[in-house]
Amino acid sequence: MFAVIKTGGKQYRVAPDQLVTVGKIDAEAGSSVTLPVLMLGGDSPKVGAPLVDGASVTIEVVKHTRGAKIIAFKKRRRQNSRRKIGHRQDFTVVRVTSIAG
Repeated sequence: MFAVIKTGGKQYRVAPDQLVTVGKIDAEAGSSVTLPVLMLGGDSPKVGAPLVDGASVTIEVVKHTRGAKIIAFKKRRRQNSRRKIGHRQDFTVVRVTSIAG
C-alpha cells in the first residue's frame, strides 16, 4: 500500500517504513506529525477531490538537515560587476510510520 501526501507545496509518494526528505517541517526530532492524503494506492486505489476522506499518514521526524550549497554567480563582462550568492535549503528527514484509510 502506498499514499500520495502533500507538504510544503510538493507531493510525495510514500510507503510504510520509508525514509523521505521533505521541505522543512516545524516539529522537534522524534515527534509525530499527521498529514492529509491526496491518493491511496494498492489493491483498491482511492483518489481524493482534493483529499481522501478519513485517510491520514503518520510520520516521525528523524532529523533536520540542510541541502548542498548552491552558488549563484552573476558576471557582466567588461563592466567590473560580479555578484556571488550562496544558498542552502533546509530539509527534514521523516520516516513514514503508518498509513490509515
